[in-house]
Amino acid sequence: MSIQAFIFDLDGVLTDTAEYHFLAWKALADELGIPFDRHDNEALKGVDRMGSLSFILSKGELELPEEQVLVLADKKNRHYQQLIEHMSPADLFAGAHQLFADLKSRRIAIGLASASKNAPMVLDRLGIADQFDYVADAAKVKQGKPHPEIFLTVADALTIAPQDCVGIEDSLAGLQSIQDAGMHSVGIGDKQVLNGAEQVYAQLHEVDLAEVLALGKPQR
Repeated sequence: MSIQAFIFDLDGVLTDTAEYHFLAWKALADELGIPFDRHDNEALKGVDRMGSLSFILSKGELELPEEQVLVLADKKNRHYQQLIEHMSPADLFAGAHQLFADLKSRRIAIGLASASKNAPMVLDRLGIADQFDYVADAAKVKQGKPHPEIFLTVADALTIAPQDCVGIEDSLAGLQSIQDAGMHSVGIGDKQVLNGAEQVYAQLHEVDLAEVLALGKPQR
């Protein structure tokens, strides 16, 4: 079968909210007296909110009651939401609009598999909410990346077999999720880091659609 769907991650693929996440996590870590820098933040790429908080707490060797952990997670999220209020269509990565148009002209479905519960808000700020045929509800996903659940959920909602989908990610956890879902994988970022993907492009605007669609053709 040919490729029938492209399923995108959001952060690092279509826009960059990493700086906002870093600032929000940094503020929380500082408040807790836990050292946290940009290098530490790299380990949180593709990891959901509770997983990220667990990483930070373990770094500070802090064991807290679940209720307190939930309060901290909510505090970080409220700070992050305040920061992304300032996002606009100008924050959408170059090449996104053209890629969406090319996919739609070929009647290829477009899905979003973001671990962020704030994804709908970010899509609205970027002005691209109407481009997606299905957006996964991160609140309903039980297993975070690298588990394949979120990508499989999107494929199921689109009624397209996983092997006929392309997943696009910028993190190792995300790529693992795509591959374990049985989908074709495209990485956006450093080729040295994402060398497990079938195709890797440094930036979104460099994606060669014909090259990616060829992944769905039988090998001779």
